[in-house]
Amino acid sequence: MDYFVKEESIVRTIWGKSDTILFIFAGAAAEFALNKSVDWLYFTGKLPADPIGRLFSTVRYAREIVFAPKEAAFKAIDVITQIHRGVETKRGIPIPDRAYRDVLFMLIYYSIAAHELLEQHLNDAEKDEVYDVFYRVGIRMGLKDLPVSYAEWLPVREAHLRENLQKSRYTEDLFQQYKKHLGAMRFKVLLEGQKLVVPNPVRQLLNFNDFSFLTPAVPLYKVSRVMKMDWLLRHLLLPSDYKDQINALNIHP
Repeated sequence: MDYFVKEESIVRTIWGKSDTILFIFAGAAAEFALNKSVDWLYFTGKLPADPIGRLFSTVRYAREIVFAPKEAAFKAIDVITQIHRGVETKRGIPIPDRAYRDVLFMLIYYSIAAHELLEQHLNDAEKDEVYDVFYRVGIRMGLKDLPVSYAEWLPVREAHLRENLQKSRYTEDLFQQYKKHLGAMRFKVLLEGQKLVVPNPVRQLLNFNDFSFLTPAVPLYKVSRVMKMDWLLRHLLLPSDYKDQINALNIHP
């Protein structure tokens, strides 16, 4: 069967582990709140009503595409495109291209950052694999002028961070919603996890310091996975509403 992502690809390894996906989610939650186009999701009302669920849905779509046969992946991407076109019609103006790039660039960056935090550094070829998967998603969605390689994307990503992020009332509101839906303790853990993966422009805009109390916990967490005790940590850190969703993200070859 012809898959959208090759079965031996590092991308499947990254997106087949719920632990890694949690850090992708954490980083994206931080950067997403700084998105200049986040008002689009406030327009539908879905984001402030359920910000955790909304981010999980984005992660689920990405994961389904990664593991789908090529034609099924194309259909999933087309559904995402159609949903956004429907929102554009209701609002009467097009979603800016930068809004699509924001999400695409986050999936690329945090896939790499989360894997390197919890597993090991990726080589250039593996980073190219990650980039190529989401590049093809972007091309299918009709995005224009995307860099054709990871190396060419890096300066574009840096410029994108400088030009398309801002701290706004939406940023403040989203973080309040994260706290409301997660609870104070888990929200604190989210913030500390975000510090481990976000790039410097995001760190600066959110006034994050350089130290995370989770830094010494990461090696312990790696040991817990070897000892099959990581489920206990997820049980302590995740609201019960999302535990089943997270556990379902694990892929066992």
